Amino acid sequence: MAQGALILNGKALAKLLRRKIKEHIAKAVSDGNRPPGLGVILVGDNPASKSYVATKEKMARAVGMASEQISLPDSATQREVRDKIEELNAKSEIDGILLQLPLPQHLSADELLCCISPQKDSDGLHPLNQGRLMVGADGVRPCTPMGVMKLVDLAYSGAPLDEIKDIDEIKAADLAGKRSIVIGRSALVGKPVALMLLERNATVTIAHSKTADLPDRVSEADIVVSAVGRPFMIKGEWIKEGATVIDVGINRIESGALVGDVDFEAAKERAGAITPVPGGVGPMTVAMLLFNTFSNYRRNCLKNGGDGG
Repeated sequence: MAQGALILNGKALAKLLRRKIKEHIAKAVSDGNRPPGLGVILVGDNPASKSYVATKEKMARAVGMASEQISLPDSATQREVRDKIEELNAKSEIDGILLQLPLPQHLSADELLCCISPQKDSDGLHPLNQGRLMVGADGVRPCTPMGVMKLVDLAYSGAPLDEIKDIDEIKAADLAGKRSIVIGRSALVGKPVALMLLERNATVTIAHSKTADLPDRVSEADIVVSAVGRPFMIKGEWIKEGATVIDVGINRIESGALVGDVDFEAAKERAGAITPVPGGVGPMTVAMLLFNTFSNYRRNCLKNGGDGG
């Protein structure tokens, strides 16, 4: 039996990443450059979306970014949202654009995401950036999958997080020979996580609702990533001794508690490392949004002499 799993504290890891981003921004501004700019478009009054946007803007300002929010009513048309995206595309002081999802049902998210400049895509959801991931080219990567990979790196680093003072101490893990299973095949998480694991030389299985013998598949995996949105779907006894378990799922159960796809209490008795829910992948997703925005800024502004857009 695993001697107590390492709990992968995404909140603490995200704090390290934000600290590094803040240091880089402070240096750029002290050198006479403008700060990075994040533009956020919120359509409608969805309380969860408003809360998420407020958190993202607060985090952006905390690391030294400028933040601009455009709020539109539920009744906004496709054209009206597209026009606002184009306004942000045209602003040289904006380096990252976030279209908060989900959108009202009458709007096409796919079409609107395509309107965001690939150079200002902070979520990594533009088809061009998704295609660049597919072929292994440089590009903006999706936030949640990047957060997943950084948590995997932490698991394989062998160092307790409270002993790590700089996120650069956590190196990219070589996963050659490691069997990985990704449960979920969405374009937002499942598929890009699988591709990123492949980039690290892992042997990857993608599972989904039609997969036969899921318990057997999971029990073979050194790395388990679950992103299906079903509470406690992954049973603790399925987990291989010493495996790394990354739970992307976040589900609210009848009691009002937030839980993951994995039976955490049972799984942590077998896993070598595991993320909690909440406090695991979620904080890393927001931190990676800031990372992408800063990366766009570094590429679009700093390499253009500090005045660019």
